[in-house]
Amino acid sequence: MTVLRLGTRGSLLAIAQSRLVATALQRLHQAITVELVPVSTRGDRNLGTPLQDVQDPDFFSAELDDALLAGTVDFCVHSLKDLPQARPQGMVTAALPPRENPRDVILWRGDVPARLAAGERIRVGSSSPRRQGNVLDFLAYGLPSTRRPPGIELLPVRGAVDVRLARLACPRTDAGAVDGLVLALAGLARLWNDVDGRAALQPLLQDLRWMVLPLSKCPAAPGQGVLAVECRAGDEGVGRLLRGLHHPETAELVALEELAVGSTNRSDRPGLGVTAIRHGELGPVCFLRGAVAGGVIERLDWNRPAAPRGALGFDGIEWQRLCTRQPVVPRPQLGGLGAKAAVFAAYWHAVQDQTLPAGARLWVSGVESWRQLAARGLWVEGCGDNLGFADVRATLECPVLGLPPLQDWTALTSSWAVPGWRNSGVGQVCATYDILPPGDESQLRPVREAAAQATHFYWSSPEQFHALRAALPASAQHACGAGKTLRALGRAGTDAQPFPNGREWHRWLQ
Repeated sequence: MTVLRLGTRGSLLAIAQSRLVATALQRLHQAITVELVPVSTRGDRNLGTPLQDVQDPDFFSAELDDALLAGTVDFCVHSLKDLPQARPQGMVTAALPPRENPRDVILWRGDVPARLAAGERIRVGSSSPRRQGNVLDFLAYGLPSTRRPPGIELLPVRGAVDVRLARLACPRTDAGAVDGLVLALAGLARLWNDVDGRAALQPLLQDLRWMVLPLSKCPAAPGQGVLAVECRAGDEGVGRLLRGLHHPETAELVALEELAVGSTNRSDRPGLGVTAIRHGELGPVCFLRGAVAGGVIERLDWNRPAAPRGALGFDGIEWQRLCTRQPVVPRPQLGGLGAKAAVFAAYWHAVQDQTLPAGARLWVSGVESWRQLAARGLWVEGCGDNLGFADVRATLECPVLGLPPLQDWTALTSSWAVPGWRNSGVGQVCATYDILPPGDESQLRPVREAAAQATHFYWSSPEQFHALRAALPASAQHACGAGKTLRALGRAGTDAQPFPNGREWHRWLQ
């Protein structure tokens, strides 16, 4: 039996992450025993300095590096986002294991909606310039509207996850008390999956409200959710064992994030968030957003096809603007869903004038639906960034969120869209409104003529396509979002090109 000594920071999260790596390694190599060796770093000891004021790139790693190079430990586990790019000589990154969910979340005191309605100032804890900039921008419209801009005060927070969470429970008169706390979902998920981490988290998470931030508006730190496993460069035996933990897809996404950040000015990088994910239809998709000199940069990188020449575009929205929407009859009674209901609104129109049950956990398809429903005073917990329901399923199934299984969810959509939810895993699909096609031929004629002359088409629903299909040229090039519309157009016999959203399609045509 070979004993390997794993160097780790001593926090609950660091121990949980190191246990995760140790278990995976011992599962691969049953003749190995891994012994955790906690090492205190100056980043753990110095909790008074805000992170933006720390000028030491090795703040969270120097003591671990020393222990590794001295032979006190055989390998170390780090959060990749805490590591400086320049590493000491004599060390190598042997593996980047599979990534945990990279999203940021905000955990809120349960009474925050009432306090917002009363016009009270809300304190949100975060020490990251990236989070502070993007989160403030998003909360301006992401919180339930009270007919006045939300008063948000940002407070720097440091320390272990459980220590920071305790600040949501302390009396508001305490100087360190906060009403909301920005955290990495990955850390919470790993703590929840660890026996000691869950015991610490469970009482702290009771009665809190969740908000899983959209990647398009609040991308995370490069490498967030990724662990780095390092060993000595000359220790080929240990390196060979550790390489079995490496996850090539995780490494590919990290490289995309580093490339995206590397394309910006160095002075702008602290305020930038960048997160790359792999989408089932689009492949790698990389979100970048943050404050830079002169304004805000917001960019979406993906494997877009070569731009066409001489294209004349037609957006199906031109037809849909002529349609009318009306509630279905009889109107569904959403109050019967129960106090712990979980609801996914496929479009903001799907939440008509029904009253959602108190405590219902509402998720939506994209940021615009989030904006519209928050403006109506609803608390939205998360969204799918318009990448389709299949892409957001893994987040909905993250155990620490405490959401019910998909068979207990209700999806709200239009009567036309109900068939597209077959095989989604959602237990109940509820049509709340009808879309009535235009009946005025004088209005339809110019839309059909425009469609007949176009070469490239973007459809945001299959109904748009079917309504105008007879007018389309035989050589039409079709595009749509990457969710249910793509599958419906495929069943209709088209070879539609998926795009992240309609804006990306319009940019592609320009």
